Amino acid sequence: METKPVQFKNLSREESYGFDRKTLDYIRNAAAHGLYEIRGMGAKRKLPNFDDLVFLGASMSRYPLEGYREKCLTKTVLGTRFAKKPIELDIPITIAGMSFGALSANVKEALGLAATEMGTSTTTGDGGMTQEERRSSKTLIYQCLPSRYGFNPDDLRKADAIEVVIGQGAKPGGGGMLLGQKVNPRVAKMRTLPEGVDQRSACRHPDWTGPDDLAIKIQELREITDWEKPIYVKVGATRTFNDVKLAVHSGADVVVVDGMQGGTAATQTCFIEHVGIPTLAAVRQAVNALEDLDMKGKVQLIVSGGIRTGADVAKALAMGADAVAIGQGVLVALGCNGETYFQNGAHHDAIADYNALGTTPGFCHHCHTGKCPVGITTQDAMLEQRLSPAMGAKHLKNYLKTLNMELTTIARACGKQNVHHLEPEDLVALTIEAAAMAGVPLAGTNWIPGRGF
Repeated sequence: METKPVQFKNLSREESYGFDRKTLDYIRNAAAHGLYEIRGMGAKRKLPNFDDLVFLGASMSRYPLEGYREKCLTKTVLGTRFAKKPIELDIPITIAGMSFGALSANVKEALGLAATEMGTSTTTGDGGMTQEERRSSKTLIYQCLPSRYGFNPDDLRKADAIEVVIGQGAKPGGGGMLLGQKVNPRVAKMRTLPEGVDQRSACRHPDWTGPDDLAIKIQELREITDWEKPIYVKVGATRTFNDVKLAVHSGADVVVVDGMQGGTAATQTCFIEHVGIPTLAAVRQAVNALEDLDMKGKVQLIVSGGIRTGADVAKALAMGADAVAIGQGVLVALGCNGETYFQNGAHHDAIADYNALGTTPGFCHHCHTGKCPVGITTQDAMLEQRLSPAMGAKHLKNYLKTLNMELTTIARACGKQNVHHLEPEDLVALTIEAAAMAGVPLAGTNWIPGRGF
């Protein structure tokens, strides 16, 4: 009997999984330059997210609300624990902290105009408060970051709430960056820095090293604002259960948890892709911490990091958040990664500018360069004119309005007269990983992984 020769698999065209083309490119760049990559925006890797959850709409065992005849309330109150003047918002969708420096003054003004029209808040970010931002924002949150760049007690008193930033989802444990090409004369003056020199923020506050010191700092902030302003504490999602507990013990009125899908103007790629935990996992840990302290409803929870749609907002609220904060979605609504920009009454092609950066619309993450083709993440006097505050505000208002309509549509479909009545019982997961992270059953079962059958 003739024996056929063994046919081996042809490996000559098979790519290595561990050393694929992306990894090879990384190693070669590191070997050639001895430098790590810095970029903006958020994680590009696939992570468990809110798409892995779905709602159980009402039918027989639950009754839906009529979308055009029955109200669904969206009013949101933040900072009820100690502050004399809690924040009252028309919608539970807020604008996350993004600095003047990372963004242009025109953009900061546009954020304020849109937030005011929608009855929500915007946030200063690192580098201080601009006049345009305060003037355009009915409700403005003032951030106190480790760098203290632009920190001004007089501006602090002008704000409606204060957010003490411990960490950011894209880079928990690391400080911010603002490269020299974005440190123009105005930015340099506000931050007390030399023009054109890279700014690397501290990764921890200079005057405290733990929760006891944070409690003292919060007390100082309350005294300087006559106990009127709510105090938020923002943490990048890592050891979320313990961090939320410590923030509450330190006296926070509101805790902000930022998952690793959150964006940034500039940091090391290794931070963006490999540090922190997904927002989906962080929400459950944060809610568990508040419930463990019997503080759910007494201390409010804001969730950020990769919130994109009204469905994302609804899922965050159902899991126990009181509100969400959006950053990257806001920038995209303003025109980030768009093919054109609107200037002098006409649309202009931006593709050549993307090509000059070595990228194309939809793939750009060059926020750190200051050469934003659509004039959003820049301090260049010519480029920033590519976004007018009025036009930016119009587009952002439309986006926020759409998110809120989607949120209320889902809430009504679940039989809720108030979006804050959404609850974990309204959700199931499509994957075992999402079920375990979110603490909701796998669809079609009563099984929550890790909790038995």
